Amino acid sequence: MPYQQLDSDRIVETVAVLAKRVKERFPAAGLNHVSQKLLEVARQAKQRSEQIDRPIVWVRVVSSAVILVLLVLMVGAGWTALHESNWSREAGDLIQVVEASLNNLFAIGVTIFFLVSIETRLKRRRALQAIHELRVISHIIDMHQLTKDPERLSSGRRNTPSSPKRTMTEFELNRYLDYCSEMLALVGKIAVLYVQHFPDEQSVSAVNEVENLTTSLARKIWQKIMILQSAPAAGHAAGPASVTTDVGGSSAALPATGLPESTR
Repeated sequence: MPYQQLDSDRIVETVAVLAKRVKERFPAAGLNHVSQKLLEVARQAKQRSEQIDRPIVWVRVVSSAVILVLLVLMVGAGWTALHESNWSREAGDLIQVVEASLNNLFAIGVTIFFLVSIETRLKRRRALQAIHELRVISHIIDMHQLTKDPERLSSGRRNTPSSPKRTMTEFELNRYLDYCSEMLALVGKIAVLYVQHFPDEQSVSAVNEVENLTTSLARKIWQKIMILQSAPAAGHAAGPASVTTDVGGSSAALPATGLPESTR
């Protein structure tokens, strides 16, 4: 029902819009490729979650048939033992018979439990594999924002020969970090799709771990955004001189004043 569960179609639509925004703003950046991969994973998640929700018919049929055979054999063995039993046996013999019957019942019970849980274990394995993929993507997103240091925008910073190239303006860096934060948030929502109708304890625990991971990574990004918004832009102190930007991998000279304040 609406507003009571996540809509996989809406999540895919949201990821597609975000991927388009990243491509339009940073067409040659590595983050663009990550956003496209996230869109592919979101589409796969829609299909995978639907497969996990559906019952595995062949497993249920085979398990039910084997359980039925075991129950028939157990009842038949009990009926035979009841009619062929010699109640004049000694107490030691009766204890051995009872012990053997209990062992058989325990073995049959364990077998039935194993057969009943096959479907859940198969679904759990699929869910955990998909959730692990999202965990890796979260770290990839974090790697792309790792060298985006807002403090480097201020003047007087001396770079070393091994320093990463920083050619983004304050506005572009803010957008880049914001895109990373949005992607991490969507990773958590995609993970929930796998356990929305499959409340398996281990799978839910794995989803919680992914959500904690993305929240922690997003918190670091927002710290950078706060530093960026509180610090004066490097271009403001430079006056009307031009500022070199790198949008989509191509350098262009823009005036320091009147930079385009594009929307997201």
